Amino acid sequence: MKVVLIIFSIMFVAFIAFQLWAMNGQKNIETYQYSVEKSYNDFEVRRYEETLFTTVTLDKSTYNDSSSKGFGILAGYIFGGNDQNEKIAMTSPVAMAMEDSMTMMFMVPKSFDRESLPVPNDSQIEFKELPAKTVAAISFGGWANDDKIASHKKKLMKALDREGINYTDVWYFLGYNAPYEMVNRKNDVIIELVEDKL
Repeated sequence: MKVVLIIFSIMFVAFIAFQLWAMNGQKNIETYQYSVEKSYNDFEVRRYEETLFTTVTLDKSTYNDSSSKGFGILAGYIFGGNDQNEKIAMTSPVAMAMEDSMTMMFMVPKSFDRESLPVPNDSQIEFKELPAKTVAAISFGGWANDDKIASHKKKLMKALDREGINYTDVWYFLGYNAPYEMVNRKNDVIIELVEDKL
């Protein structure tokens, strides 16, 4: 029994150390920049700056069916799957445009522009500049799935209707954590707003 307790204690300490390491690593990751224009009880209005993304579009339109595959394709590119065998720093959050198909997007670090990026080995990968935009954002914790994303999208739209804020049909899911991170997980659902109605 004593040996089991010692082993459990060692595993617990190792787990805590790993989670602290993961949390500390997040502090050094370049992020998709925005300013908060206004905060409400259930959501906030944000202004995002123009940003370049590495993207891949998949046939499936659901998070559950597409997230792992999309992540794997883009991760392959930034981990050296390009004509320069160059590693590109991971950024946060991972974004997904979810329409009839799903487009997964990694933000390109500011040290690169479209011309200086290495050419992907995978022809599915494209570079896309997202213009500056104003969005409404609602956040939730834990691990994301299709039901949680749909529920928070619905909650956000109801809150926007209640406030009389006009929104488009362009929306995204943003995930901020690696799968192995167990604590302080953050996810956002964001919907682009009708700018001339704000």
